[in-house]
Amino acid sequence: MSHWEDTYATTTEAERSWSQDDAVTSLSWITASGVGTSQSVVDIGGGASRLVDGLVAAGYERVTVVDLSPSALAEAKARVGNRAEFVERDLFSWSPSEPVSLWHDRAVLHFLTSPQLRMAYGEKVARSVRIGGAVVIACFSHLGPERCSNLEVERASADDLAKLFGERFRLEESATLLHTTPWGSTQSFTWVRLTFLGEKRVDADGEAKLH
Repeated sequence: MSHWEDTYATTTEAERSWSQDDAVTSLSWITASGVGTSQSVVDIGGGASRLVDGLVAAGYERVTVVDLSPSALAEAKARVGNRAEFVERDLFSWSPSEPVSLWHDRAVLHFLTSPQLRMAYGEKVARSVRIGGAVVIACFSHLGPERCSNLEVERASADDLAKLFGERFRLEESATLLHTTPWGSTQSFTWVRLTFLGEKRVDADGEAKLH
């Protein structure tokens, strides 16, 4: 049994630090991206998050939740049924059938603590998001916890994330916001919203351009 399946199978929402009654912050950042309700949205590591509830309630028709834990996905699916797609996969072994319009992650990136995995994550996003598409990511800030769910995390600032994603992405917005856990403590998160500009290629005239 994986760490995350064990965690979700043996705990309730009220016992998970990341739980929210709603996902109003994620929804507001997704709305700010301008992605339409008929466009594709993927929530990476969404687990049992209530973001999917908010998205389908707002009329989003093409929502996919990707997570390792079948128990987590079952919780979310029990609430929204077939109004969203639920995929039980590791993000690195999953690929969308076509580039998505918006990539959302409030759960995965800060658990990738090695430079190699974080670089691989950036490449995965670049291969998964359409040109002009949006990326909304929240991870623990430098004022956030050093561990979560008994695992070490990699904290980051907006500048750290901009460097990770590089010039293929344009930073549109950033903020440091507090999340309140179900038991009333707070955790500091860095939020960023980026636009995927495309891959850099060298044209026949030798000039590097994004495509």
